[in-house]
Amino acid sequence: MIAELRVRDLATIADVTLSLGPGLNVLTGETGAGKSMLVDALGLLLGGRGDSGAIRPGTARVVVEGVFENIPASVRSGIQELGLELEEGRLVIRREIAAEGRSRAWANDSPTTMTVLSELGGHLVELHGQHETQSLLRADAQRDLLDAYGEAGAERRALADAVLAADAIAEEQKALASRRGEVRKHADHLRHVVREIDAAKLVAGEDETLDQEARRLGQVEQLTSLAARIGAGLEGESGSALEALGQVSRALTQLQRIDPGTAAWRELLDAASANLGELARTAREYGAALEADPGRLAELEARRDLLYRLKQKYGETLSAVLETRRASAAELDLLDTADLDLKALGARRAAQDAAVRVAAQALTEKRALAANSLASAVNRLLPKLGFQGGAVSIGLVPLSQPTTTGYESVQFQVKLNTGMEERPLARVASGGELSRLTLALKVGGPGDRRRGRRPGGGCARRSREAAPGAGDHPPPPDRGPRRPAPRGVEEGQGRPRHQRRGGDRRRGPGDRARPDAGRCGCRHRSKPCAGVTAGEERVAKRE
Repeated sequence: MIAELRVRDLATIADVTLSLGPGLNVLTGETGAGKSMLVDALGLLLGGRGDSGAIRPGTARVVVEGVFENIPASVRSGIQELGLELEEGRLVIRREIAAEGRSRAWANDSPTTMTVLSELGGHLVELHGQHETQSLLRADAQRDLLDAYGEAGAERRALADAVLAADAIAEEQKALASRRGEVRKHADHLRHVVREIDAAKLVAGEDETLDQEARRLGQVEQLTSLAARIGAGLEGESGSALEALGQVSRALTQLQRIDPGTAAWRELLDAASANLGELARTAREYGAALEADPGRLAELEARRDLLYRLKQKYGETLSAVLETRRASAAELDLLDTADLDLKALGARRAAQDAAVRVAAQALTEKRALAANSLASAVNRLLPKLGFQGGAVSIGLVPLSQPTTTGYESVQFQVKLNTGMEERPLARVASGGELSRLTLALKVGGPGDRRRGRRPGGGCARRSREAAPGAGDHPPPPDRGPRRPAPRGVEEGQGRPRHQRRGGDRRRGPGDRARPDAGRCGCRHRSKPCAGVTAGEERVAKRE
């Protein structure tokens, strides 16, 4: 995943950019060339403890930057849980350590913390060395390795989904119960709100209508005077607008006699006269209708005062006051329905808890099978790695609080030699021993299964349904010219795997030492077949 590592001013390194390609990349060099410094730089980049003493003399700060690309989906989800976003699938991490000891870090140009860098380190890089913290020492890494070996991904996802669904129901229960408690505390107040607003019999927009009527009744004398002035100006005895229009009409008549082309002006004048006459009539009627009504005015003021007080208490507008009434009534309704809703949620929670237990049991059973199988596969490798009498066991320790990853933690226990006690893998003292054990777990673990071996290790007899050529052992590497193909095998097919000999062949001395040798009909150079050892029954079941 790491595509590039840039280091500046770290110890003896002035400025170097290391581009890495897919697959195996090897750095070679004589002692003191700076190979370890590059590993140290990677550790700093991923949250390792920084020391200003590592800054190159004469410079102000160490700068380390790493570019990560082609990040797997499983790792991307973990990165996103840390609050980081990838840019086009890339993650660029940068860290600076100043001479005064201050350390700063960025992820895709956004500031981040050392804690986040440490978490990223667990997702992005695995350092192997005698004195480095290795991921397999972490309980979660041991659990993930076992689940990968046992192909328990589907069971883990099913359990996680079931637990999350149960948690969601629990949160819903908690929220509803809490809300019910709050409503109960304020139930009397809510009832008062509903009663007070209902008693007012509010109508949306009512306040604006009342304001207009109150202004009119409060200024009746002024409105009457103004209406009279308008009427007098339009149709008074002298100097009124209608009198002036009469003079205009007589002049227009004379004008038309001289120039008939002005006949259209008459229509305009007639329309103006009609409009002014209508306006004069309306003003007279408006003034006549105005009448002081102190009783009505007092009634209006009382109503306006009530609306003002409600808006002060429950909202700036009548619409807001009515919304407060609706919300209060809805909360009171909650008291009537909460008990039934909580009972229904309880039934859903019980059913979901049962589903969680079923999913957890399925995962536990698969882990138990995988634990025995993986331990056996690793234990066969330990003597080859110098652990005569050594053994690895994998325990499932029940958790006091179940999680989305299971009802147990996974603990790898190791015994280095005969007579020694088992102890957790994380407590192996020697770095060399730890490296060899990690190698055994890597070789005997999920990678070995992906190369075609079954959990029982060694040779498992093929089922009749297996595809042709899908043997358990991979073909040998090309070692030069091949011998002629056996009789009955066409050229290009390769040698048949696990070639059977006749059932009546005689056993050799090595076979006599192993009563079960050859029972599967496979050739193993006098070694017993795993299919007839302690795992035979399990292998048969798998087939």
